[in-house]
Amino acid sequence: QVQLVESGGGLVQPGGSLRLSCAASGIIFSIYNMGWYRQAPGKQRELVASITSGVTTNYADSVKGRFTISRDNAKNTVYLQMNSLKPEDTAVYYCNTNRGNIHYWGQGTQVTVSS
Repeated sequence: QVQLVESGGGLVQPGGSLRLSCAASGIIFSIYNMGWYRQAPGKQRELVASITSGVTTNYADSVKGRFTISRDNAKNTVYLQMNSLKPEDTAVYYCNTNRGNIHYWGQGTQVTVSS
């Protein structure tokens, strides 16, 4: 059974930083591509960043230069370091992986950027 458990969200002021973590189980983590998505109220879920098994990364234009995705295969964990946060980064952040056409999601962690 695949499980993804996110942590690290919270309330932060504009310009601040947070690091999200996603612990995976039920998969051979090192061979799976991983991603972070977010969904703001009234908006569609969007891809924020992804990292392949080969550690190739990809970012949404809106977060390039501010967010960094990384993975620790020994800990079965993927991270999202978020710097220079803006109010428009406020959303629920979800961890994602897929096995063929089947996508797996975590429960989400709330990130709120506000003064």
